[in-house]
Amino acid sequence: MERKEGESDYSFKIVIVGDSGVGKTNLLTRFTRDQFSLNLRNTVGFNSDQKTLIVDGKAIRAEIWDTAGQERYRSMSPNFYRGAVGALIVYDITNLESFNNLPKWIKELKTHAEGIVATLIIGNKSDKEDRNVTIEMANAFASRNHYGLIETSAMDSSNVGEAFNTILREIVKTIINSPDNVCEKNSYTGNTKKIDKVPRDSIHSNKNCVCCGG
Repeated sequence: MERKEGESDYSFKIVIVGDSGVGKTNLLTRFTRDQFSLNLRNTVGFNSDQKTLIVDGKAIRAEIWDTAGQERYRSMSPNFYRGAVGALIVYDITNLESFNNLPKWIKELKTHAEGIVATLIIGNKSDKEDRNVTIEMANAFASRNHYGLIETSAMDSSNVGEAFNTILREIVKTIINSPDNVCEKNSYTGNTKKIDKVPRDSIHSNKNCVCCGG
């Protein structure tokens, strides 16, 4: 059967978190629309966009949510994280404070997003020369916390696609291709493929993850 344009086998929600100004929105728009702007205002509440791509032979719709980094929007966290299975935690390589705040964002993920099965640390603005976070510092932090690390530039698009593809491959491997077969294509509730569990060796437990058919 031919696939209709835009049709997907599965839909996964990915959240992008990190301090205000680290480039979360530009990462989102660079990946989904191949656009970049130096004049973006800080996100108010949250933005979202989506892109469908082939991952391990399956059409995956990535629904990507970008939240405001300001503290005053923390009350929105439960709604923002609901249903998410992947997370990009972003810092700015020129801003040491944004790197030092990574533990805060990891804690927030663990508090509000128990469905997360894949997390990736992103060092954004790799095109900048005034680096204040060395790759050695970042690698050590990622290793201690058992996360992968990719440096990106939303401005020149370096590694942006690789970052999203990496986390989507991990999600597909953990949820769809797992030996426990937790996301069976024949298990439907309407047009929804419901996941009741993930493998025991997943990065985080996932009790009520939902994949939506295209």
